[in-house]
Amino acid sequence: MEYTSIAYKAEYFVTTLFEKNQQDFLLYHNLEHTRNVVTRAREIAGQYDLSEKDQAILYVAAWFHDTGHLFVEPAMHEIKSIELMKTFFANEATKEEQEQLMPAIEKCIMATHRNNTPRSIPEQIVADADTYHLGTKEFKDTNKRLKKEYILRHLIAPNINWNKKSLEFLESHRYYTPYCIGLLEEGKQKNIEKLREKNIKNEIKVVNEEPNEDKKLSKEELKQKTSLLNKGIQTMLRLTSENHLRLSSLADGKANILISVNAIIISVILTVLLRRLEVDTYLVFPTVFFLLFSLVTIVIAIMATRPKVSSGHFSKEDILNKKTNLLFFGNFHKATLQEYEWGMQEMMKDQGYLYSTLVKDIYYLGVVLGKKYRLLRLAYVIFMVGIIIAVLAFSLAVILNRSGGATNSTAMPL
Repeated sequence: MEYTSIAYKAEYFVTTLFEKNQQDFLLYHNLEHTRNVVTRAREIAGQYDLSEKDQAILYVAAWFHDTGHLFVEPAMHEIKSIELMKTFFANEATKEEQEQLMPAIEKCIMATHRNNTPRSIPEQIVADADTYHLGTKEFKDTNKRLKKEYILRHLIAPNINWNKKSLEFLESHRYYTPYCIGLLEEGKQKNIEKLREKNIKNEIKVVNEEPNEDKKLSKEELKQKTSLLNKGIQTMLRLTSENHLRLSSLADGKANILISVNAIIISVILTVLLRRLEVDTYLVFPTVFFLLFSLVTIVIAIMATRPKVSSGHFSKEDILNKKTNLLFFGNFHKATLQEYEWGMQEMMKDQGYLYSTLVKDIYYLGVVLGKKYRLLRLAYVIFMVGIIIAVLAFSLAVILNRSGGATNSTAMPL
């Protein structure tokens, strides 16, 4: 069955739909964005050997994925986009095309929702194409346009901390296709770092820009200074804790990349290369060497992300003696709710105990973070050394085999 024409029909339908229902407030979710997503989808799809059917599913989904923004609020736009896609198929497609394409296209459109995980390759491509800009220099411009759009649609207040919301979104986002992971992940991390710097500057600005009220009494002045100092301490502790958690999340992401890449390498070797070893025995040593290094890298990367949970119990004496950190779940996850509430109330009564607990929490986060990054560094070194030696071993084995074959072929029989 031929599927090419349906994608062209979808392009014409969606283009006409945007032109006839143009909304001035759609500064980001407009026809330009839709065309960019289709272009990126074609770029990513070029890395795969997709069938004509899968290509049609991918491109139709890319054209329709944001059409719902023309008629409904963002929270419901995927549902409306699917409804518009079904209307298009009812008028423009054959019954066979409807049965073969519509269910998969619906899944692809839903895969662009931030809380959904794409499963199939077309779903992953659409999801990555939709967020392609997060890893590029275009992010600054698209992020500004998205904010203005949300303000015009009365979805956010003009004075909202948009950088903080953008940072939360980028930190929770992930790419799914190996192509986008390799091409865009580094750029996305740079954009994350820029947003973090802006957030820290905003926090410092808020702390420093306390309102200057008339000083009536020396006690009031002292109270204001104390309040400002406490706020500065709280901001420092919170930012330090957030930075540690972000670094931990970044380490987990890097470990996940190592695990994924080496798992792919091992699966390719086991499914493709091992078949040739009976014939090409000279490749046995390089193959085993490559497998060994990949396996060791995966084990160390898993060790870097493996969680460690403590007993989960604490006693009243621990609280009274200020020995327990109730901010860490590992110290209370097996305690009863009543015990935990009592412990937290006791801790909050004592400001010194509270600040001491926060400091300890940051310290132990740093200890865990140090271990993670040591193991992660070791895993990357092993992977780098292993892949270099393996490539050299493969090259040497091929060269020696060819030279040996050439010698045998030129030898004169006795």
